[in-house]
Amino acid sequence: MGSVSLKIGDGTARFKRATFCSSAANILMIFSVITTNLFALYAFTASPNHNQAQLLHHDNKNFSLISEQVSLILREIDSSQKKLAQMEKELLGYESFDLSRPNIANELKLYLQHHQLPLGKDSKTGITEMVSSVGHFCEKNSDLLSQYMNYKAYGPCYDDWSVAQKLILKGCEPLPRRRCFTKTVSKVGLLHPFPNSLWKPIANKTVNWSGLSCKNFPCLNGKKLGRDCIGCFDLVNGSENQRFIKARSKNDFLIDDVLVLGSGGIRIGFDVGGGSGTFAARMADRNVTVISATLNIDAPFSEFIAARGLFPLYLSLDHRFPFYDNVFDLVHASSALDFGGRPEKLEFLMFDIDRVLRPGGLFWLDNFYYANEEKKKALTQLIERFGYKKLKWVVGEKADNGKSVVVLSAVLQKPVRV
Repeated sequence: MGSVSLKIGDGTARFKRATFCSSAANILMIFSVITTNLFALYAFTASPNHNQAQLLHHDNKNFSLISEQVSLILREIDSSQKKLAQMEKELLGYESFDLSRPNIANELKLYLQHHQLPLGKDSKTGITEMVSSVGHFCEKNSDLLSQYMNYKAYGPCYDDWSVAQKLILKGCEPLPRRRCFTKTVSKVGLLHPFPNSLWKPIANKTVNWSGLSCKNFPCLNGKKLGRDCIGCFDLVNGSENQRFIKARSKNDFLIDDVLVLGSGGIRIGFDVGGGSGTFAARMADRNVTVISATLNIDAPFSEFIAARGLFPLYLSLDHRFPFYDNVFDLVHASSALDFGGRPEKLEFLMFDIDRVLRPGGLFWLDNFYYANEEKKKALTQLIERFGYKKLKWVVGEKADNGKSVVVLSAVLQKPVRV
């Protein structure tokens, strides 16, 4: 049986199921205690009170009986706890890959096998085997995952990046590794040297357009790909070359005004939902390194950012950020935080942002869209819980599809928590 690491898509699912299992375990424990007492009472009252000699004669037998019954109950409790733990694992969706199913690709079976450590148990970590990690929702999409893993080892991979992204969006993250060669696009002679690459137009031939409706950048520039991406691939004639240096409304903070607020200097940053990489490019102009989290939703965002000489991080916002605690001087986020559904998803994301931001670092919330008064109240209360210092806080209106919408822009400073 393969081992699959836990990856929660909806944070509330785990707690509901865990509560069910915990309740069942508590009921079982109470029942066991009552049963033990009844056995003890029966054992001590079975002998007639008037026959003291017979009671003494049967003392050892009664105690042996009690000991056997208690041992039996303890074994039953241990067995039940193991069964409940297995039920919880199956409910949560990990350690549940059935590798004997005929539709499971051989490469997936090989990847998920346990591998014993050659020297036995590791003295530092205590582990005895290495296991491969995939998102627990991969099991829920095993047919699509097998399609992704169905290739000839050491040969070329299928041009199936869109299948991989579909799996990621379904919660199958991280994806398993593969033993095939990814399709390449020749970029020789097409890329500009850094830092000229930050604002030079990107050639159409530098990008893999398979799986996308548009096959060139002029097509993309005629579409609205999001609230923060309208013509965002046009680095010459569009509005991208004015972003963060020229305000269009009171909610548009200038990048230099924010940088002076940094305590101890801003050196490295993280852009949540990095779009086409313009925020990272503005920071690079000021010798600040920024990593941009992005997916290729309807456009080749990752390749475009890389062609600009910047660092794209290909992952969904449901994924725990793959960074150590307290490492970034600045985290920038905009409408990418606009999660639908339950508010707990936003809470999990905000706590992960707080985790990677260093004390004294800045959280720049840039034109966050308030869908309604309830969302505004929920976000405001959530921010208050973190105890951030409000360096800038502006609520205003902004045009969106011909309508006026309410947005929040803020620069918040993370406190030192003891």
